[in-house]
This record gives sequence, structure tokens and C-alpha cells, in this order.
Amino acid sequence: MKPILRDFPDRIETERLLIRPPQPGDAPLLLEAVSESLDNLRPWMPWAVAAPTLDTEEEVVRRARANWITRDDLLLFMWRRADGLFVGGTGLHRIDWSVPCFETGYWVRQRLEGQGFVTEAVRGVSRFAFEHLGAERMEIRCSTANARSAAVARRAGYTLEGTLRRNGRETNGELRDTHIFGLLRDEFAR
Repeated sequence: MKPILRDFPDRIETERLLIRPPQPGDAPLLLEAVSESLDNLRPWMPWAVAAPTLDTEEEVVRRARANWITRDDLLLFMWRRADGLFVGGTGLHRIDWSVPCFETGYWVRQRLEGQGFVTEAVRGVSRFAFEHLGAERMEIRCSTANARSAAVARRAGYTLEGTLRRNGRETNGELRDTHIFGLLRDEFAR
């Protein structure tokens, strides 16, 4: 079946989070969360190098909505269920529907760091991919210098499969090494 014809839920619920694709009206809340967190995001997220504006964040929301419909990329926003606070972003990226294989990434607004929201989101997104999208494989890739991101991958049950040496650049232009973590369908089922 062609990816664009696949039907699947457009929300994931975990104990504390509602995770869903971007919707009209999300841009101001996205702008607030990204602006609050720029210092922590800049070292790792190329999209966070320049200060965001309402227009740049509205473009993110609209492009993400279009990509969700075509199933080319599945950006997701995290919301705290208790009060609707915008928590951060995650998603399913670098999709290979022929396997199917997905990469997940994540960020959390600065004031919510260290509270377990990201690990909870990764577990929820992984479950969604295996149960609703037929994933055979999930991946997390992060800079070897990003110890917090690697710790999330390990807590979420992913295995470090290898390290690509000098395969990209950090946001400051320096060469970087990248960890690749994987989680397979049968490992998830256990």
C-alpha cells in the first residue's frame, strides 16, 4: 500500500502526554517554547541556530501538516495532559516505508528538562510506530557529544549499534561523530 493511502491515528496518549501532529494555531505556542529553550537547543538542532519568528514557526506547522498528509515525515508535538502546556517536539523521520523503518528525534522546552517527558514520549512514539505503522525498526541518531540524548535512547530501551565517525557537522561547524541506536520489533515486543 502506498504510504499516502495509509490510515492511522493522529494522536498518541501516554501517562502524562498527548502527542499529535501540528495543527493550525500551534505556531505561537511553538515559538514560545523554542524561544525559551534556544540556548539548550542550539548546540544540537540546526533549525534552532537562528532565532525563530512567528512566521518561521507558522511555516514549520504548515509544512509539517502537509508532510503528515503525504506521509513523508511525521512531526509530532508533545502536550502535557494535565494542563495543555506545550512540552516539546518529537516525530518519525527519515522514513523508509519499504522496511518500514523510522528515526525518532526529540526536544523538550527548557523548564521541563529532567522530568522524564522525553523518555515517555520516545516510548509512546516507538509503540505507535510498531503497533500502528508496522515498523520493523526504529532508530535514534545523536551526536556523541550529546550525552543527554544518548541517555534517553538507552532509557527507552534502544541499543547502541554503532558510531559513525566524522559523518556530519555540529551546529558550530565542527566535525561530529554520530551514535546510532536501534530498537527492533521483536525487542520492543519483549
